[in-house]
Amino acid sequence: MKNSDPDKIIERTSFGEIVVNGEKYEKDIYINIFGKIRKRKKKLSKKKYGTSHIISLEEAEYVYEKGLEELIIGTGQEGLVTLSPEAKSFFSDMGCNVIMSPT
Repeated sequence: MKNSDPDKIIERTSFGEIVVNGEKYEKDIYINIFGKIRKRKKKLSKKKYGTSHIISLEEAEYVYEKGLEELIIGTGQEGLVTLSPEAKSFFSDMGCNVIMSPT
């Protein structure tokens, strides 16, 4: 699998794993606008909120890439992940529509 391929297909998810283009990841990931898969930096949110279920401004700034118009966030198997008010504001200010959906 080439990490520069923008056409990633999420095949399945289950608690603690996600399969993208046949490759299994046992960690939270994000796929950037160029299709590169990276590990989610949960510690940016955990440091502020004590949980990775609330996405902090710091994590939002880390994930955002100039020109990003839409961001899809998987909220986990139980749909527990939310954006902090600061992260919501940040994405709105950047003109980035955020879609939140259970994984």
